[in-house]
Order: sequence, then structure tokens, then C-alpha cells
Amino acid sequence: MREQETDMARALRGLQDGSSSVRLRAALAIGTAPDPGFVDELVERCAVEPEFYVRDMLTWALTRHPASTTVPRLLGEVRSERAQARSQALHTLSKIKDRRAWPAITRELLSDPDDEVARSAWRAAVVLVPEGEEAGLAGVLSTQLGRGGRETQLSLSRALAALGEVILPALRAAATHPDPRVRAHAIATERLSRDPDTGFEFAIEEAKRVVALGGSGQEG
Repeated sequence: MREQETDMARALRGLQDGSSSVRLRAALAIGTAPDPGFVDELVERCAVEPEFYVRDMLTWALTRHPASTTVPRLLGEVRSERAQARSQALHTLSKIKDRRAWPAITRELLSDPDDEVARSAWRAAVVLVPEGEEAGLAGVLSTQLGRGGRETQLSLSRALAALGEVILPALRAAATHPDPRVRAHAIATERLSRDPDTGFEFAIEEAKRVVALGGSGQEG
């Protein structure tokens, strides 16, 4: 027991180390030998860890613990005032795939002012949405069309495309929106959903051309 406590203390100290490689090894060790005593520290570290690849390992370590332990703690984090805490908690919930987390994916999170939080919420929503609620989710996601830069727009297009044909009414409505950015994004997303091999850059540039010519992508 004393040796186990020593290993746990060493791993927890490692999560706070100034070296990212030490933090990475600590997260790997915790995930390899999961223990409920690690969960709070893993979740807290997710909120402040500056390195992407360490955050990814922290998420992996959390997925190695029982959902009954991790999900309630993560649900608390999605309401955090810290954007990174919200984003990483949502990312981790999307990896755990426990649909009991669905009610926490609120409209507020799906339209969070922080792009990284919103992108994580979109990905989590697509994974967690209950059967039969995809069209409603598509309607909410479509309100974010035209938002942000290319990476943000691509994330939204991928999330919408993953929902299948239920997205078409929302996209076709958005294709007549007064904002040309919204129209172009809607047209590009529909094309991407029909042909996933179409590059997003090509789809969005072609959609912008259609919009510039006064079209909605629905002609013919």
C-alpha cells in the first residue's frame, strides 16, 4: 500500500512538472494504471495544460477510468468560466461517448463565443446526440454557419455532414440567408456532405463564386 501511494504521489507530481515530456509520461503512467484517485487531478490539469499533445494524453488517461467516475466530474467542467476547461471537458466527453452527457451539450455551448469551445461542443454533440434528435441538432448547428476562419468553418461542416441527410433543410434555408458568408458556408457544407472527397477549400471557393453570382447553390 505504501509503495502504491508513493507511485500515485509521484505521478501526480509529474503532472505539475515544468517539463512537458515529464507531464506526458505522467499522464501515460496514470492511464496505464488507472485509479479513481487520479480523476480530479487529471481533469484539473486539462484546464491549464498548455501543450496539445499532453492534453491529448490527459484525455486518453481519463477514458481509461470508469465513466461513472469521470463523466460527472467532466460535466461540472463544461460550465467552467475557463474556456480551456470547457473545451477539453467536451473533447473528453466526445471520446468517452457516454450519452448520459447529452443534456449538458446546451445551445449556449454550441454557440460559445470561444471558437475552440464551440468546435469541441459540435464534435461532442454529433457523437452524443440521441437517435431522433439529429434534425433539431442540425437546426442549432446551422445558426453557426459563416462563423470564424477556415478551421472553424471546416469543423462545423464536418459536424453537420456527420448527421446525414437531416441537415439538408437547414442548409437550404441558410443558403438564402442575407449574409453572403452564411450562404457560402451552407452551400459548401452541402457539397461536402454529398461528396466527402471534395476538399473544403475547393468547396468554399466554389460556393463563394456561386454567391457572388447571386445564386444559392440550389439552381436546377
